[in-house]
Amino acid sequence: MGARRERELQNYPQKEVEFSPINCTAYSRSEKWDSGIGPTTIEEEEEDGDGKNENTCPEYFRWIHEDLKPWAETGITREMVERGRENATFRLVIVGGRAYVEKYSEVFQRRDVFTLWGILQLLRWYPDQIPDLDLMFACEDQPTVFIGNYSGPGPNSTAPPPLFRYCGDDDTFDIVFPDWSFWGWPEINLKPWETEMKELKEANQRKKWIDRENYAFWKGNTFISMPRYQLLKCSRSTQSKLRVYMQDWQEEGKQGFKNSNLADQCFSRYKVYIEGIGWSVSLKYILACDSMTLMVKPHFYDFFTRSLVPMHHYWPIKDDDDMCKSIKFAVEWGTTHKQKQVSSWKSN
Repeated sequence: MGARRERELQNYPQKEVEFSPINCTAYSRSEKWDSGIGPTTIEEEEEDGDGKNENTCPEYFRWIHEDLKPWAETGITREMVERGRENATFRLVIVGGRAYVEKYSEVFQRRDVFTLWGILQLLRWYPDQIPDLDLMFACEDQPTVFIGNYSGPGPNSTAPPPLFRYCGDDDTFDIVFPDWSFWGWPEINLKPWETEMKELKEANQRKKWIDRENYAFWKGNTFISMPRYQLLKCSRSTQSKLRVYMQDWQEEGKQGFKNSNLADQCFSRYKVYIEGIGWSVSLKYILACDSMTLMVKPHFYDFFTRSLVPMHHYWPIKDDDDMCKSIKFAVEWGTTHKQKQVSSWKSN
């Protein structure tokens, strides 16, 4: 499967791609990492003559060290990799810039296909720069490499298998990787991130924050988790500052997805992010709407969310019985402090 898709990429019509390679050597480490709270290293970036350095590693790259910390002392052996097969969807091997894949199980829709497509693009964009590697990848929603299943440091300890997937949490060792929707999710009419982001930017320019509807908005499937069901209950209160809309993807598909265009959903001052079975791919689209993001306390994280700062990138919302009050307070505060909100958005 991997060789076939790699050949398909080679035969794909070539076009010139403009991009700036990331320079990850531009950071100078001055302190150690604190495993208790994550990356605390003070990084000094090399700057160009204008005081800017646009091509250095993104902030979330710092978490790579934390994700690989379980193997910092032992390294990663083939035996460790192969122990991840039990929960893996596919095995990816890259040798000499060519990708080879062994598939172990079927997944929901085509998550694996679009994940592999992203990896093939990486090989194309950075020829001769991707090292040979051998890894296991899982495409399911929830992490499975539980910390409690592996003993602590010592000569008889068992190292966890290095298993990649789309999200992790504080109780697992799964290594996070960008989710498939960055390269498209055709089953629900989601375009690749570059295209979606452009459309979202255009939508933001059509309606300023101060002119948007003064309530919190969320749209999705409420039946896949208790927190989402609680969110639905919050919207039914007569005092609610929240509008929740059910998303029936089967029915939406029959109607040509005319009511699910993400760029048409940037009309409210506040947008809610709430997890489903695991983390949700929706966060990046919600953040890109330039609405005030109300994030219900998450349990999971993906590759970039650990670098988000509360009260800077989002407003934290409680995930308990006070969820309704927490959302109501956030909206009322924003209504009372509209100019502060506008100033904050401009500074971001």
